[in-house]
Amino acid sequence: MVDISHKSNTLRIATAQAIVTVSKMETIDAIQNDTVPKGNVFAMSKAAGLLGVKKTPELLPDCHPMPIEFTGIEYEIDGLMVKIQCTVKTIYKTGVEVEAMHGASIVALNMYDMLKPIDKGVEIQNIKLLSKKGGKTDFKDRFMKDLSAAVIVCSDTISSGQKEDMAGKAIIESLKKSEVSISDYLIIPDEKSIIQEKAKHYAAQGVNLIVFTGGTGLSSRDVTPEALIELIDRKIPGIEETMRSYGQDRMPYAMLSRSVAGTIGDSLVLALPGSTKGAAESMDAIFPSVLHVFGILKGLRHN
Repeated sequence: MVDISHKSNTLRIATAQAIVTVSKMETIDAIQNDTVPKGNVFAMSKAAGLLGVKKTPELLPDCHPMPIEFTGIEYEIDGLMVKIQCTVKTIYKTGVEVEAMHGASIVALNMYDMLKPIDKGVEIQNIKLLSKKGGKTDFKDRFMKDLSAAVIVCSDTISSGQKEDMAGKAIIESLKKSEVSISDYLIIPDEKSIIQEKAKHYAAQGVNLIVFTGGTGLSSRDVTPEALIELIDRKIPGIEETMRSYGQDRMPYAMLSRSVAGTIGDSLVLALPGSTKGAAESMDAIFPSVLHVFGILKGLRHN
């Protein structure tokens, strides 16, 4: 299976269609009047479709098992056609397109099985996805473009050349995926005055994102949160909580991180863990959704 462990749960919705055509109006009349010998076509086919949605990962090897929060099956008769729509919802890490298409297919196949004794001209047609919603890409076009970022690594050992930076480079790669340009990348020691100087400098330059990595732990030299909190106009606790919650699901020590998020003017300032994994996971937790903040700072609505 494809690895989806880095993804976050979001509401996912998909609607698929299948069409069953019959060869005579008598078949449609039998469906509507519930006179098909094998029973109520709509009710039994709906039950089969519900099972089909639930059984999808058992039959298709690359589909992930997931909680199905809702399945809706609707019918529309149009002449000699019965249009089937199957809508599936979940709150999970991956979409439900295949589940919806499988459900619609099973409904159609069950209808075929029930109708073939009275109509040899039954056909299944046009199984397709009608719509899908959810996941990071669903909001991509809402983000502002032409954003810039400065990435600052806070580390005594890296700034002295004793160790190579990996966390800052991981952050840069994540920013590039979100189409954020890198205006600067530098390494500084864990000094409160230097951290504050850099934060004020980039905010004054109008850099949209000022991302610090390192200095968020509990040692005596971990002073990044203290340095930034004195400068931040407004903290954004939800961003901090999201990063820690995401990390805690993957590493039990994430609760000890003192990551910070807030604004200085119109700049978003983030202080992320100094470990490569901690920094990368923090970026996975909030990007690209966090970029919506720049629209909000300009007075746009959340929707």
